[in-house]
Amino acid sequence: MNDSDSNEDSSGRDRLGGARLWMLLRVNRWAFTGAVLSLVFVILVATSQIGLTPLREIVENQDGLEFLFSAFIGAIITGTSIVVTINQLVLSQELGAIGDQRDRMQTSMQFQRDVEDTIDEDTSPPEPAAFLYELVDGVQERAAELEAEMEDERDEDLREKVAQYVAELDDNATEVKASLENAQFGTFDVIWSALNFNYSRKIYDARTIRDDHSDSLSEDANEKIDHVIDTLQLFGPTREHFKTLYFQWELIALSRALLYISVPALTAMAIMIMYVDASALPGTTLGVDNLVWLTSAGFVFGIAPFVVFIVYILRIATVAKRTLAMGPFILRESEREEDLG
Repeated sequence: MNDSDSNEDSSGRDRLGGARLWMLLRVNRWAFTGAVLSLVFVILVATSQIGLTPLREIVENQDGLEFLFSAFIGAIITGTSIVVTINQLVLSQELGAIGDQRDRMQTSMQFQRDVEDTIDEDTSPPEPAAFLYELVDGVQERAAELEAEMEDERDEDLREKVAQYVAELDDNATEVKASLENAQFGTFDVIWSALNFNYSRKIYDARTIRDDHSDSLSEDANEKIDHVIDTLQLFGPTREHFKTLYFQWELIALSRALLYISVPALTAMAIMIMYVDASALPGTTLGVDNLVWLTSAGFVFGIAPFVVFIVYILRIATVAKRTLAMGPFILRESEREEDLG
């Protein structure tokens, strides 16, 4: 799964938490796994050069290889079985009687019609990326209508606040729409773009403008602000729905990845136990005992399923933490400012 595209600009990375978080979320899971395993391999090989007891001596006197690698076999089998079982429990939510499935279908269709009525679209796109694009575009249009309504407003402070609000919303929406244009569900692109649209803060700002200037706003202006808020409110459940689908998609990918890598890892463990002892591969390569190279590679194979599990769950957990609150609540300090009270 190719999810390492990095064509987003720095503003998106800054709003979502900086380069570190961008790396944790956007880097291809297999590339991330390879980087972690490579680091472990380098550390193991380098450790053999700092004057500790030679590995060959440990293997000869304590039979360390069999003790180490036999433990991996049980851990790999047990861990893979548990993850696949958890995955099946999650996917069991998709199973149900026809009445339940019909209710889900009707609820989904009703929500789609609500979005279409709010953004004045006859038929909304079925693809998640295109659906989010149209919803964000609808927010932009409602904001533009609000700004147009304020052109003849006598309250200069109100007019400036609305203009600033619309400008910030437009910049964010334009950035999100650009990232959604070529996004494909199943990659992280759609969720990344949804995370980059800070609708919670926009709802708060719109409500603040309405409350602070309730005496100055005309009935039409109030209606326009309500329309902006109503459209923004649809973004929350939309994002949560696509996030749930993505989590299920990602858990399936995790299960497949573990199944792919577990058999080679078990085979490598069997080879290390059955055919490698203190007399294997005598000599050195690049100044390092050949047994160190072989054992380090074997250890990396052994922990590969665990690392794959970590890098997948890391992204799922990170996204879940950053989307705990749906609606006008802001949990992250990066989206808070002094004027929040």
